[in-house]
Amino acid sequence: MNIDFAKLQYQYQFYKTEIDGAMQAVLDKSNYIMGEEIAQLEMSLQDFTGAKYAITCSSGTDALLLAMMALDIQPGDEIITTPFTFIATAETIAFLKAKPVFVDIDKKTYNINPSKIEEKITSKTKVIMPVSLYGQPVDMDAIQTIADRHNLKVIIDGAQSFGSTYKGKTDSNLGDISTTSFFPAKPLGCFGDGGAVFTNDEALATKMKSLRVHGQSKRYHHQYIGMGGRLDTLQAAVLNVKLKHYEKDLALRQEVAKKYTKALEGKKIVLPFVMEETTSAWAQYSIQVQNRDEVQVQLKEQGIPTAVHYPMPLHLQECFEYLGYKKGDFPIAEQVSNEIMSLPMNPYLNDEEIEYVSKVL
Repeated sequence: MNIDFAKLQYQYQFYKTEIDGAMQAVLDKSNYIMGEEIAQLEMSLQDFTGAKYAITCSSGTDALLLAMMALDIQPGDEIITTPFTFIATAETIAFLKAKPVFVDIDKKTYNINPSKIEEKITSKTKVIMPVSLYGQPVDMDAIQTIADRHNLKVIIDGAQSFGSTYKGKTDSNLGDISTTSFFPAKPLGCFGDGGAVFTNDEALATKMKSLRVHGQSKRYHHQYIGMGGRLDTLQAAVLNVKLKHYEKDLALRQEVAKKYTKALEGKKIVLPFVMEETTSAWAQYSIQVQNRDEVQVQLKEQGIPTAVHYPMPLHLQECFEYLGYKKGDFPIAEQVSNEIMSLPMNPYLNDEEIEYVSKVL
């Protein structure tokens, strides 16, 4: 059996008629930049998340940049985040000449450990930027309490967690600004790059709308130094269709995760842990095995693809050598990066495929 990791083609065929029609409508109007589909999508995203303002943009990476620019992050400012994430989280901080300050992760959730945040706060700290890794929201009450005590802002990197919930609120409706990614392999993905920022603060929303179009307040009048960060209208058309079916896809992801867990319980494998007060969007179903490389090779031989998110924590990456971290600084992140492995995960894995993956594993 050959397993498809993400089944993107399968999903396209599932919604092909609707998606093709929506894209053709954009082509017929030829309004490729900031067409009416953008406004439609932003309204639907607000309805879905409960956030007052949803602003689409060109990628999850640019969403992080927009969030930090809106908070006026300056060179030398410090932002506390996790070393166990995709590089965009810390890369965008460094891009603005601010300083990423890393905190180790919780060994169960793989998200930032709130109990280790406060000791890293200095007079230069401006923001806490947790990541909702693999689709699960962070321990937001603990993080918000710390932020309030020290008068800090919170940006949620929710690139993997769109549609997840924390105590009944969507992940996009937490913190001062929440971000997400619509990269094709994400739970809600478009057919290229895309992202969004969410906030309940009108002033921040207005500023981010301006920043994504080169800081314009009106055409050719520039209030801020901004960026070209718009979402393409064609991508919005795709997302308008897929968002209509997203609740169903999320429910199917939950079922796939439950079936994996039931099949793999009691084995010499560390299974995903989801906090009681949260629901995960299950961007990945990631397990820990001590002999990961050997397991990956054998699974591949049996037609089962796997992925590693992420094989090297950020504090050990060459590009962050200047921060002065060394091996051993964040032992949990380092251990997990050596053992973590993601199994095929998408809403359309059938029982036979799940049973096959579990049996071979």
